[in-house]
Amino acid sequence: MPRKRILLVASAGGHWVQLSRMSPAFDGHDTYYVTTMRGASPPSGDRPVRVIADASRSTPHRFVLLVLQVIWAQLTLRPDVIVTTGAAPGLIALQIGKLLGSKTVWVDSLANSEELSWSGRMARRFADLWLTQWPHLADHNSRLQFFGRVL
Repeated sequence: MPRKRILLVASAGGHWVQLSRMSPAFDGHDTYYVTTMRGASPPSGDRPVRVIADASRSTPHRFVLLVLQVIWAQLTLRPDVIVTTGAAPGLIALQIGKLLGSKTVWVDSLANSEELSWSGRMARRFADLWLTQWPHLADHNSRLQFFGRVL
């Protein structure tokens, strides 16, 4: 299988932890990490982690900066695939990635055991592969898939 350029995007906290634990799955590929968490070290590889602005529904004024930073990251890195565990930065990355021709993967957070997150529900439109970490959630939607838990 040819080496792929994979952009891995996650907000701070549990999103970053889950994405970090998935890093062995990307061995043999060029991985680039983007997060909202300052001081994060890359779970794999030796490239620096790009830090972007955090934005949410409660801080909508920060979305402009977030969008510009994600566009810049994708234009400079040109990923073949984008993988995210959320939240808003990951959703923005998927939307932009689809426009630029990347394959996209959404993995909803393990914390969302009763229903998908708001970002996870929105990601349905932009994810080539749309995943949950809870099998009963996948039972309610034919596009949503369960392949196991990250943690």
